[in-house]
This record gives sequence, C-alpha cells and structure tokens, in this order.
Amino acid sequence: MNTVITIGRQFGSAGREIGEKVADYFGIKCYDKDLLTRAAKESGFCEEMIQNHDERPTNSFLYNLVMDTYSFGYNNSSFVDMPISHKVFLAQFDTIKKIADEGPCVIVGRCADYALAGRTNVVNLFIYGNDEAKTKHVMERYNLSESKARDMIVKKDKQRQSYYNYYSSKKWGRADSYDLCINSSVLGEDGTVNLIVQYVEDFEKKNG
Repeated sequence: MNTVITIGRQFGSAGREIGEKVADYFGIKCYDKDLLTRAAKESGFCEEMIQNHDERPTNSFLYNLVMDTYSFGYNNSSFVDMPISHKVFLAQFDTIKKIADEGPCVIVGRCADYALAGRTNVVNLFIYGNDEAKTKHVMERYNLSESKARDMIVKKDKQRQSYYNYYSSKKWGRADSYDLCINSSVLGEDGTVNLIVQYVEDFEKKNG
C-alpha cells in the first residue's frame, strides 16, 4: 500500500466516517481534525487559532503573493504582513505535504488534493449525498431539528466551497476536480467504503 487518499465531502455525507473506515481497512492513519493539531504544533500557532480558521476563507486572498511566499520560505516580509488566515492555510498545506511524505494515509478535507497536486500516488475522492440522507445524518449526530440540520448543512457546505475555491485553482464538488465522486446515500457508508477500497486496490495494481 503506497496510496494517499484525499476526501472532499459535503456536510452530512458521512465523508469523515467513510474516510476512517477506509483507513481502518488498509491499516493506515486518517487525518481530519488532528491535522489541525499537528499544524498548530509544527507552525507555532495556538490550536484555537488554527481551529478558528479551519476551512473558512477570507475574501482578500492574494493568491500570487502567497504562492510566492510559499516558494521562498516564510521569512520574507510578505509572510510577516500576511493575514493570519493565510498563514494558517500555509501551515496546513505544509503539514499535509509532510504527512503524505511519511506514507499512505487518508486525509479528509482541507484542500489536501490541491496541496498534493502532481503526485502520482494520490487518489482524490469527493463524497456527496442526497439531501434527505444528509439531513437525517446531521439531525442524529448533532441532535438537531430538521430545519436546524438543513441550515447547518447549507452553512457548512458554503464555507467549505468558498474555502476550497478560494485557495485552490479548482472548483469544489465538481466532477473534474476529482478522480471519483460518490453519492454515499446510494450504497450507504459500508457500501461506499467497499467501493473506495476496490477503486484504490485497482489503482495500486495499475500503478504498481
């Protein structure tokens, strides 16, 4: 096993749970919130600050400035002047690359597919779901009424979409941004896991 699996997901599609089950099957780590903890430790930001900016965009992102900064290291003056949200993004970007260098794993969200662009051992997935199934999942998980669950789904997906579209050169949730898009409502969690496992095993055979 040499593959890094990235998972973009709609809120309520059980993307994180599916990611964890895929990781369990292959005996590899699944990174989600703990990626933030590690980014915090390695970059010197406090964890709370990183969580506050997690998958939330700011509208003044100067793409070229940050990519220049990324190329030349963090010590130049433009990095010092950069808004905190951009520094947090770069800290996560760096952490994602380090994690992928260490070996196979599953990384959920946080533009991981974009951070690892150009690598040949990466499979990029997007998991979405039917509104009804997502609403039910969120109601159960967060103990919410149906209307509150629906509101939460819209809000979270807007955040994720604007974060991804803002920091990445691709479009969130669009089929051509990923290798495989799966509606988890069709096969359920375990069925979706089986499908991903099959896909990854075939990918490894082809690229082995």
